[in-house]
Amino acid sequence: MFNKLKHIKDLKKQGKVMQNELASVVHEGSSAHGKVKIVVNGNRDLVEVTIDPEFLSDAKKLEEAIKSAWKDATGMKFQMKLAKKMQDMGGLDMLKNLGGGGE
Repeated sequence: MFNKLKHIKDLKKQGKVMQNELASVVHEGSSAHGKVKIVVNGNRDLVEVTIDPEFLSDAKKLEEAIKSAWKDATGMKFQMKLAKKMQDMGGLDMLKNLGGGGE
């Protein structure tokens, strides 16, 4: 039983390490010719939003630009950055230990 409790504690610690490492991956997306920019991190947290003042007067146009910038920020280039970070952290080999194996 104590082995399982220790294993759970280790998993939580490893999860926190992974979360911190992924937070270091940041990616910017933009739309409307760079007038709306969004920066996200590897945990998909919104880190920064920059909006050109000209978009503040047209809510519909701003909504569409934000959606487009979000798609750009979290698209394929972002996914590739995350995959590279996971690979650098040990890739799938790191995840093998999460199941606990045949203890």
